[in-house]
Amino acid sequence: MKVKEFFGKFGSAFLWGNLLAMLIVIVLLALGVKYGLDWYTHHGEGVRIPKVEGMDYGKARSLLEVHGLNIMVSDSGYNKSMAANSVLIQNPGAGTTVKLGHTVYVTVNSPSSPSFAIPDIVDNSSFREAEAKLTSLGFKLTPPQEVAGEKDWVYGVLCRGRRVSAGERVSIDYPLTLMIGSGQYDSGEDVDYIEPEYRLMESGNVDEFEEVVE
Repeated sequence: MKVKEFFGKFGSAFLWGNLLAMLIVIVLLALGVKYGLDWYTHHGEGVRIPKVEGMDYGKARSLLEVHGLNIMVSDSGYNKSMAANSVLIQNPGAGTTVKLGHTVYVTVNSPSSPSFAIPDIVDNSSFREAEAKLTSLGFKLTPPQEVAGEKDWVYGVLCRGRRVSAGERVSIDYPLTLMIGSGQYDSGEDVDYIEPEYRLMESGNVDEFEEVVE
């Protein structure tokens, strides 16, 4: 091939047409990726989460949806000073800027106080151990009631004036009273009596007995 013929191909309209088409495709792909990602991730778009704590769940849901946000109940709790089904906690918190479509997780107030089973603490725990177990469940304790027995040992649990047993479910609204030992024992308590042992002693013609002391 002659040099003139080789360079003559660069002036071909077909060649330049193909090169131009390839350039246009590359530019379109680049623009598509850029603006497509911006659209998919809502680049530059954000919304501040409104405060929904203390609101009724239905109203909170409507408010968040107006702002382009979703809502989901993640847990329930109980606060007797607040209405049932009201929002106790929200996450993320109010004022946080998030993308449209973000989910706000909320904890709602239960319509009734929760109840828990009384743990096995009677005649099985000290006062401190029982106190820690019960308060960790959410129970409130009144001052303990002392009874005859080993010092600070738990002998019973009272709720509203009656004894409750292990495994019985009690509302955390009801305070509990622990019956603990005072360190003193009832004087009427049975005491084991051991009959002394004697042995026969001979002293002249009279039989006598001597107590055996070990």
